[in-house]
Amino acid sequence: MLDDYQQLVDEISAALGAPATLENRDFGLIAFGAHDSGGDPDGADEPALDPVRTRSILRRRSTAAVRAWFEGFGIARAQAPLRIPPDPAAGVFMGRICLPVRHRGVVHGYVWLLDDGHLSDLELGGPAGPPDPRLARAMETAARIGALMAAEARADEELGRLLRDLLTGPPDGRDTARTALRAALRGAAEGPLALVAVTPWAPEEAEGGGPAGLPNPPGVAALCAVPPASGPAPADPAAGRSPAAGLAALVRLRAGTALDPARTAAEHLLRSPGATAPAPRAAGGPGGGAGMPGSAASAAGVSAPRRGLDDLPAAWPEALAAARAARADARLGPVAEWSAIGPYRLLTALPAAAGPDPAVRALLEPSHAELARTAEAFLDCAGQASRTAQALGIHRQTLYYRLSRVEQLTGLDLDAGEDRLLLHMALKSARL
Repeated sequence: MLDDYQQLVDEISAALGAPATLENRDFGLIAFGAHDSGGDPDGADEPALDPVRTRSILRRRSTAAVRAWFEGFGIARAQAPLRIPPDPAAGVFMGRICLPVRHRGVVHGYVWLLDDGHLSDLELGGPAGPPDPRLARAMETAARIGALMAAEARADEELGRLLRDLLTGPPDGRDTARTALRAALRGAAEGPLALVAVTPWAPEEAEGGGPAGLPNPPGVAALCAVPPASGPAPADPAAGRSPAAGLAALVRLRAGTALDPARTAAEHLLRSPGATAPAPRAAGGPGGGAGMPGSAASAAGVSAPRRGLDDLPAAWPEALAAARAARADARLGPVAEWSAIGPYRLLTALPAAAGPDPAVRALLEPSHAELARTAEAFLDCAGQASRTAQALGIHRQTLYYRLSRVEQLTGLDLDAGEDRLLLHMALKSARL
């Protein structure tokens, strides 16, 4: 499929005599044409790439700021080519012509043509007259690209449905989903795999009103949005969308225990529009804002590696638990591995309770946030006063005073191991 895209992009580059790139709707780079002026064979006469194009090729993706800048010209709604002027302040030193890649009215991506000045007289078409014949041929090629991307999206949606059925579907349907997914993935289904969870996840809305296509990070064999276990998902007030419980990504590993590809995919997904942007976190000591809920930003979790598809339903809770822990504790996020989340492996497995333990309920009130933070830092430091005071930047006498207030509020004895355990687990649980 990538060879097909590359061939079509090369056709457009050759027809218009301009270097072209193809990006998907999420601004992920798919293919790019040779940047060759056709002048000096040593390249002395070739126009320099501007920083936006260079970063796009080197990182295989444009940044969110670049995406927002280009979308401000209406490219997502465009039915015909658009001319984008240069803007050196934004790092765009060359103008561009954007060819929207559409299929049946839905935009699937964009072909970008760099214009170092020789395309300035190219007629884009409109009320004043028809487009340049070369541009008309380029748009026909862009339509062929759109048909390919639409077919690929349908195949990806089917893989995602099978993955969702395997992870969260009724037990009597999982064998069918596993068999179909194994057939679709072929050899990759038997190799080392890991699951990535991103939560919360708020899918984009397509132009027709339904959910837009999911991102396509490298190394990911299948993607699906997983709905909440029961009841409607709470709305995301910042984006006005309804998040799913999470996004599941099945990632191919290069070796049985090396999770680097899964972490890379997770980081890629966290940069996608469906992930909630980070918000400022409460200041804190080792735990950062102890006793208070975690950040509203999306986080990702990576399961323990598996070989084959049989154990994936057990890997999904691990990935979700790691993502919850990453949201709860800044030291673990934004991407956490199941093997590295410590006590959260137990805490995330506990059923949801009606509320915090009665002994710590008063401590978790907002008015006592500083005391809760101090208590968690003290317990994180294994009860060592000097380490705790240094971590919090306070005098030891101030620490002793705060700890005495914690004991008064909770009725717990911080010299008793069981009371310390109860308080520590209650503060960690409050983050989730």
